[in-house]
Amino acid sequence: MTRNTWIIFTAVVVAVFGGLIYFSTRNSIDVSKVNENSVLAADAQSGNIADHVFGNPKSKVVLVEYGDYQCPGCGSAYQPLKTASEKYKGEMAFVFRNFPLTNMHPNARAAAAVAESAGILGKFWEMHDKLYETQDEWSGATSEQRTKFFTSYAVSIGLDEAKFTATLKEQSETINQKISFDTALGRKIGVDGTPGIYLNGKKVEGDVKDGKLIPSDSDSSTPPVWSNIETLEQFFLQPAFKENGVKIEEPKTKKS
Repeated sequence: MTRNTWIIFTAVVVAVFGGLIYFSTRNSIDVSKVNENSVLAADAQSGNIADHVFGNPKSKVVLVEYGDYQCPGCGSAYQPLKTASEKYKGEMAFVFRNFPLTNMHPNARAAAAVAESAGILGKFWEMHDKLYETQDEWSGATSEQRTKFFTSYAVSIGLDEAKFTATLKEQSETINQKISFDTALGRKIGVDGTPGIYLNGKKVEGDVKDGKLIPSDSDSSTPPVWSNIETLEQFFLQPAFKENGVKIEEPKTKKS
């Protein structure tokens, strides 16, 4: 990145982040009539940006995460959720919605804006994954440092630097609207921390101890049910598939 390009991009990020603060302080978006348990199409309230869906959007089983890119817990949930969404991409829809906790994570909303900008250019999931995989690198960065990180990530996933920067600037209003819309949906259903994970409207919560699902507590020796693909399948995914009559295709075995 040239010095002039870096200066321009820094100014864009500052402007976008200012817009994010503005949107977050405006009157709440009315999502009272929105069915948050379904896959949502683009409309004016969401900045004309649809839900980001991995897998089968027509499935009867919908797994939704309200996530914060800077949240360590979301970082821990990233790989199990990615594994589950890839394993059941034909039988399930995985939806990611933004829920940045800006009072705790100062870089979270900027990261969300970067992911949404990449999404407009057709690279949402690539940027989503990149942000979580490099979370330790940029989480504690200053605004100047994060600009360099985010730009390098955009280039690394195949985006044109100039086009990415222009999109972040020109689409800032729609990006901000999308983040605010997602956050409003989360607040509607009572999300107060991240990750907020819901399967067909049922909160995915609890810890696993001695093979049993127990209420969550502060004991680090009892991991959250979503932190492991096997426990996520056992206690939530498999029951949901069965309840909704979704047949799971068994992996094909090679003939001897």
